[in-house]
Amino acid sequence: MVILTGATLTLEEVERVVLLKEEVSLATDSVRQIQRNREVVEEMLASKQTMYGINTGFGKFSDVIIEEKDLESLQLNLIHSHACGVGDPFSETISRAMLLLRANALAKGYSGVRPKLVMQFIDYLNVGIHPVIPQQGSLGASGDLAPLSHLALALLGEGEVYYDGERMHTGQALKEVGIQPITLEAKEGLALINGTQAMTAVGVMTYLEGRKLLFQSEVVAAMSLEGLQGIIDAFDLDIHYARGHQEQIEVATRINQLVQGSCLVTNQGEKRVQDAYSLRCIPQVLGACWQTLNYCKDKLEVEINAVTDNPLIFSEQSKVISGGNFHGEPIAFAMDFLKLGIAEAANISERRIERLVNPQLNDLPPFLSPNPGLESGAMIMQYSAASLVSENKTLAHPASVDSIPSSANQEDHVSMGTIAARHARQMLQNTRRVIAIELICAMQAVEYRGIEKMAKRTREYYEEARKVVPSITQDRVFASDIERLTQWLTEKSEFKIRDKGGVIYDQG
Repeated sequence: MVILTGATLTLEEVERVVLLKEEVSLATDSVRQIQRNREVVEEMLASKQTMYGINTGFGKFSDVIIEEKDLESLQLNLIHSHACGVGDPFSETISRAMLLLRANALAKGYSGVRPKLVMQFIDYLNVGIHPVIPQQGSLGASGDLAPLSHLALALLGEGEVYYDGERMHTGQALKEVGIQPITLEAKEGLALINGTQAMTAVGVMTYLEGRKLLFQSEVVAAMSLEGLQGIIDAFDLDIHYARGHQEQIEVATRINQLVQGSCLVTNQGEKRVQDAYSLRCIPQVLGACWQTLNYCKDKLEVEINAVTDNPLIFSEQSKVISGGNFHGEPIAFAMDFLKLGIAEAANISERRIERLVNPQLNDLPPFLSPNPGLESGAMIMQYSAASLVSENKTLAHPASVDSIPSSANQEDHVSMGTIAARHARQMLQNTRRVIAIELICAMQAVEYRGIEKMAKRTREYYEEARKVVPSITQDRVFASDIERLTQWLTEKSEFKIRDKGGVIYDQG
């Protein structure tokens, strides 16, 4: 059971709730704080104080005072008018993450909603109702207005949701589970959609998958090192300690552990003096990729426990303050930075693929073909990898450097953080396919060299992957192999290496 307080949620708990469907509850202290916060809103309404978004219009309409009899309509109109997202919907995984993160933000007790509203989120999480939320339409400032409006529709019994493996009208799902839709009161519509939970949900799930993929890329790189009889001296830890980047040191340590005992790797001068950079510089490049991931992790850990609403209600001082915590710039920067790491992991992987298939760069069969000339082998797999890498380069352009004014120039600078997060996730999927292609080629290369000469750990990985994709004995439709192996990489989680008594490599 994960207990939401608004301040203590961890990335590991997000993973448990989103992927393992662990149940959620609301901390008792949070219930009390939310209630106190709500009472301040009601007191201020009773005293006829003017409060943005509570008894005024929104955005450019902030100077329009709303009559008391229209306050509930104001909130409902807000949700209806802002639910204009477009494009394919987010996955159920992302939708579930958005529910969790929005509930946690409201649990902090600064948003002026009733406890009942937060419990609606938790009920949806616990029964597995996930709103259908279009991916496109957010500027990433004033919050993820369009995506979060579609999330809010589901709380009202409107729109569509995923439930029990089916896409259906929300009312049908609520009827099946016995949950009543909620009716919004003053401030609550605005509290639902002012926030960064779309970009942050995409960011968190991309980070979690990216962490696993970088570990996997190291295993595959180690197998390529064996298939190309790479020089192990370049991974001597003295080199990496001399530079001092911790992530680089850790990658070099893991590669050494992965190829320990291998008869396929070589020593300096045995076959050549130096390897190409795509082999020799694996720790330097992937270490830097880990740095982008770690920076992203730091920002996400703050944001999943952040208050990103506007205005904020401070119950102890009985004050309502308008600010800009909804602006997504911190996450926009983090996701744009992460994109560089994702892109470079694919870039260097594709260069190793080229070295594995190009007969001018190795002594393996041309294009790893079982019958070169008559059969093309892995020739076009390298094309596909190159295409994915090139697409990543266009997606890597930073979204956060763009801004388009909105709401009659009241909202005159926006982050485009949700675009950055979406592109990072798309790049991750592209990179996973590149890694899958490298793995197909590396497995073929070590077979040619002799799998009995492999290191114990890479041999274990080889044998598992061979259950998914068989050896290339003749040309076939390799697209199916790539997709099966990509799915295997997506689902595979358990692979550990121990060093000096502690786990240093852990996909679990």
